Amino acid sequence: MISRATIVLAAVAMLAACTSPQQQRVNRQREAATQFLQRQGSIGDPGRVAAADFAFARMARDEGTWTAFRAYAAPDAVQDTPGGFIAASEALAGREDPAEPIRWAPTDVWSSCDGTLAASLGRFVLPNGIVGDYVTIWELQSDNSYKWVYDTGTPDDPQPAPEVDEELPEDAIVVPGMTSINGRIADCQPAVGQTALPLVISGNASWASTADDSSLTWQSTVLPDGSREVQVMYLRQGLWEQVVDMVIPAGE
Repeated sequence: MISRATIVLAAVAMLAACTSPQQQRVNRQREAATQFLQRQGSIGDPGRVAAADFAFARMARDEGTWTAFRAYAAPDAVQDTPGGFIAASEALAGREDPAEPIRWAPTDVWSSCDGTLAASLGRFVLPNGIVGDYVTIWELQSDNSYKWVYDTGTPDDPQPAPEVDEELPEDAIVVPGMTSINGRIADCQPAVGQTALPLVISGNASWASTADDSSLTWQSTVLPDGSREVQVMYLRQGLWEQVVDMVIPAGE
């Protein structure tokens, strides 16, 4: 099985490919596709969100977990606690980087039609070997970059059995592969027969935001027992579709 670090390195290497004639042709096609989508009213780009997530993970590996979290946090980023939500700038201020970084990589990305808001879902591994799922909410900034506005995760319960390394012949050649990432863009038309968003903020126990075009929305709610529920919904075929519903047990 390929490690998350390998996935991150391979993806970043692909993103940083040199501008060969073939790459220039791909860039021209990409620009033409982007212009077409802009004319159609859609500029969502799950690939750019995934690239930001990979770059975020690489910075955590190279420069430190909390250094990366501070660098990639949007000005309005928040962290949740059992008692409510606080600004990420306050939660991360002065926090020293751990000796070993958290490693992660996205597997799924959902973007609003206009690209102003997106969510990535993926897998993480802690320095002690614990693995689990995470969700990150991304907001498009004025400089056209993506920064996170909310991030959380929960370990698998139970944890998977330890992997057994396969014994290979000394002359074996191992070629690493890439884990595919599923990217989806919300529909640009309004929800059929719906005039209100499906998620509603309720006091200081919930935090949410919505894309500028209202095609993707998310909410994190602190439940009475201290656990949190994170939901992400986006428009598909004129209806709201829930794509993330993660519960983080109290105390995690």
